[in-house]
Amino acid sequence: MARNISVTLTKEDVKKIASLAKLPLDEKDIPVYISQLSSILSFVSKLSDVESAGVVPTSQVTGLLNVYRDDVIDTKRMLSQEEVLANAHETHDGFIIVPQILAKE
Repeated sequence: MARNISVTLTKEDVKKIASLAKLPLDEKDIPVYISQLSSILSFVSKLSDVESAGVVPTSQVTGLLNVYRDDVIDTKRMLSQEEVLANAHETHDGFIIVPQILAKE
């Protein structure tokens, strides 16, 4: 029996989603996102109507396998710590200093 589930997000829901996704959000765009995200969630909610009793859960469908190899160090292709640090712009106590890319909360 198909159910027509309608999901409607609030302004606060959209703001929370944008915050969690670290996306900038313009106040004038919120009504558009409410409509679009509500539509997406309503569509996804239809999955609850799918009869799945007796269906074997599938975690992988391609049949491909990981190819593993031993982790072997090739010392002919390896730089020493001194060589690496000599090429770095900035170092401290044997480490390379790089610019911060993630914000602290």
